[in-house]
Amino acid sequence: MTVLPDDGLSLAAEFPDATHEQWQRLVEGVLRKSGKEVSGTAAEDALSTTLEDGLRTRPLYTARDAAPDAGLPGFAPYLRGGRPEGNIAGGWDVRQRHTALADDAVLADLENGGTSLWLVLGEGGLPVAGLPRALDGVYLDLAPVVLDAGRDTEAAAGALLRLYAERGVAAEAVRGNLGGDPLGYEARTGTALDTAPYAALAARCAETYPGLRALTVDALPYHEAGGSAAQELGASLATGVAYLRELTGAGLSVEQAAGQLEFRYAATADQFLTIAKLRAARRLWARVAEVCAAPGAQVQHVVTSPVMMSRRDPWVNMLRTTVATLAAGVGGADAVTVLPFDHALGLPDAFARRIARNTSTILIEESHLARVIDPAGGSWYVEHLTDELARAAWEFFRSIERDGGQAAVLRSGRLRTDLATTWAERSKKLAKRREPVTGVSEFPLLAEKPVEREPAPEPPSGGLPRVRRDEAYEELRARSDAHLAATGARPRVFLATLGPAAAYTARATFAANLFQAGGIEPVTEGGFEDSGATEAVLCSSDALYAEQAEQAAESLRAAGARHVFLAGRGEYAGIDSYVFAGCDAIDVLSATLDRMGVS
Repeated sequence: MTVLPDDGLSLAAEFPDATHEQWQRLVEGVLRKSGKEVSGTAAEDALSTTLEDGLRTRPLYTARDAAPDAGLPGFAPYLRGGRPEGNIAGGWDVRQRHTALADDAVLADLENGGTSLWLVLGEGGLPVAGLPRALDGVYLDLAPVVLDAGRDTEAAAGALLRLYAERGVAAEAVRGNLGGDPLGYEARTGTALDTAPYAALAARCAETYPGLRALTVDALPYHEAGGSAAQELGASLATGVAYLRELTGAGLSVEQAAGQLEFRYAATADQFLTIAKLRAARRLWARVAEVCAAPGAQVQHVVTSPVMMSRRDPWVNMLRTTVATLAAGVGGADAVTVLPFDHALGLPDAFARRIARNTSTILIEESHLARVIDPAGGSWYVEHLTDELARAAWEFFRSIERDGGQAAVLRSGRLRTDLATTWAERSKKLAKRREPVTGVSEFPLLAEKPVEREPAPEPPSGGLPRVRRDEAYEELRARSDAHLAATGARPRVFLATLGPAAAYTARATFAANLFQAGGIEPVTEGGFEDSGATEAVLCSSDALYAEQAEQAAESLRAAGARHVFLAGRGEYAGIDSYVFAGCDAIDVLSATLDRMGVS
């Protein structure tokens, strides 16, 4: 027993320590009031949340939830960070992404908080011939450059290296990544590339440019295809191992080959899962490196998730990317790219780029997030989640290796099937609003003026799909927009409230949010005849439903209602369908638009 000195800060010292069993009994009491008779560990299980990959988060973590020793920052297994000093010196690398030649955009980013550049070239980006213009005025010995050129990587790398030579940048001062990722390109397009040129670039970098890497292990294609965190990690490990085999086969040492890789992951608004993912990724790669006798930590470039970016109410994306960036920083990312809030709409404007830059700047300079190394370390929850996620990802990685490796599972279609299965399950949660999307499936604003941007270059396609959380709701909203353009009004539904405000407000608010998510305008004023609607929703309490629902439904039908909903559950005569928390909103809204003739 440890005796603390008497410093006058006794806090709760006069109270006896609460035991885990006492807490469980309190939980049992609460659940009993809600009609659940459970006890002991079953009570905790009732409050647990099931995640993808078979993971479960429990309501309480204690010292009994042991995880493997996390080690020290900068030492294997690098779970607590790849460097002993973390990002304390200057924060993480603020890496801005560019896909088009916008006036002064590159220099504006570097002069206002950006510390490196991520240039998309060739398909879906800048022309390779435009690279000198894009880097005009950039001090190449100070600003690292990362390329993303797909099948044009060899040409883009050659152009960049010539530019370094022309501007007199010393080989040892060159920093960045040439972005070779043949398996990532195959995942995006379905087209296999010869790996020999990438191995040659890696050999050239290892020999001549000690600060330049040749290859990127990009896990975004798997994340954007709907993959889970474990699938994203497992696929990245398999890709990294495949590149190690190619590079060592081309004559590089294992240490040189490992030093040529940088890993790219997605950060989502699920902050704890993102933190755990980045920590687990370093631990997993450390295990691969240990087996290969290749010392060194995984270098991580983290990008805020394109999957979570909404097209409706895009301003909310600022909040999502802020949480994701915080998670990336806490998770120990070496470089972070914050996608502008209008990323899903086209080319970002100067304001959006500024907000994206400032997101990192505020977290580093004002919130001092980088001044603490591995701030999540020691949390029983985070350590346990990291361990569980690492084990799930390792099993997925091993399954890929058993099936012949990353290239084999891409070409056989097995990986596509695995990712599609995961996304189908997640889509059910999105449809039922178990995973809410603020501004889209929850609290939509029908009167919002659309944010318009210039179209962005079309990214490479033909391989794995690109999914978005908002896609099913976006289709419904697009139908409503077309109806508005054609008729001058949106489809409408009448909210028929029964009783006093205290009885109907909660369900009326629920129904209004639900129907607006599909672009259907709720009408609450006046009577049904004056609403311009063809369908109605009864909103009230269960007690009033028992007394008035059937008669109210008859009155609505007499007034011309073709379909009568009831907000809640039950069985009442005259009610066609029910809407309630957990119902399939996409099915309800799609069927409603169909009945209304909204194509």
